[in-house]
Amino acid sequence: MSKERLTRSSSNKWLAGICGGIAEYFGWNAEALRLVWLVLTIGTMFCGGLLYLILWVIMPQE
Repeated sequence: MSKERLTRSSSNKWLAGICGGIAEYFGWNAEALRLVWLVLTIGTMFCGGLLYLILWVIMPQE
């Protein structure tokens, strides 16, 4: 029994596919996740942007 891995999406992406990959993994709406990510990034003085860059380096491409 293989477990699905969290990867960056190559088909559902705007920049690096981070939000698309997370949305596909959890079965969420990617557009809604991008909107939430944007609001949290602006609301936390752009800490979400730093986290996005870190995930871009860590998460493998699908």
